[in-house]
Amino acid sequence: MAILLLPLATEAQILNIERSRIEKDTSKVFMFKAVAGLNVYNRSAAADDPVNLFGYNLDVNALYYPGKHGFMFISKFDYLRINDSDFLNFGMMHGRVNFLRENAANYETFVQYSFDNFRGLDPRWIAGGSVRHTFVKTDKITLLFGIGGMYEFEKWQVPNSDDFVELSLFKSSNYVTFRATINDYVDFNMVNYYQVGYDRSISGFRNRISNSTILNTRLNEKFSITNTFEISYEDKPVVPITNVIYAFKTGLSINF
Repeated sequence: MAILLLPLATEAQILNIERSRIEKDTSKVFMFKAVAGLNVYNRSAAADDPVNLFGYNLDVNALYYPGKHGFMFISKFDYLRINDSDFLNFGMMHGRVNFLRENAANYETFVQYSFDNFRGLDPRWIAGGSVRHTFVKTDKITLLFGIGGMYEFEKWQVPNSDDFVELSLFKSSNYVTFRATINDYVDFNMVNYYQVGYDRSISGFRNRISNSTILNTRLNEKFSITNTFEISYEDKPVVPITNVIYAFKTGLSINF
């Protein structure tokens, strides 16, 4: 189990599945990891103008490898409230099955539920599958790609109104991942996603490009520093919101 001490930040809706795979110990059939953080304070310049902040983040990962196949569950929740206003309320639960996981070519299916209330998204449902192929796999380097498809349902609230927009699309979902162990203390992991689907309502394609980059530095057996940068771009958002979102996090991880 691990506790991660870090400030809350805006969370891009990017899921780095490959990081969870890499962190597993192949000698173990079951692994569980929880990461949690909490921010609570009140601070103000005047007695009649208080500022109360409450926030938390929680990540829970579970991996089960009984044989040729693998099962994964990943969840992420971030919440931030200042006085009576919610500034961040993001959550995600993801389940995945990886068939013939040790083969160079293997297969996977997945389902995901997520919400992002601050941006007006609640809910997003995703279900799909893909074929994975490993180009390079050594003790130091892993390079692979995945090609697949998925069904996506989203419900968005139009900014500054009580109107909602629902969208259902079948999409091509593809990714490339690169991992390098630079030395005994530094590990680098990057995943790039590309998803595209044709939307009849606009007579055009909706494209989404995402990147998740993680640099992990192990200080000793118990302490490590993790730097994470995530960015996502959508060329045609369903409602008029920012089409680029990003997040940077750095923190100290304590393993015991």
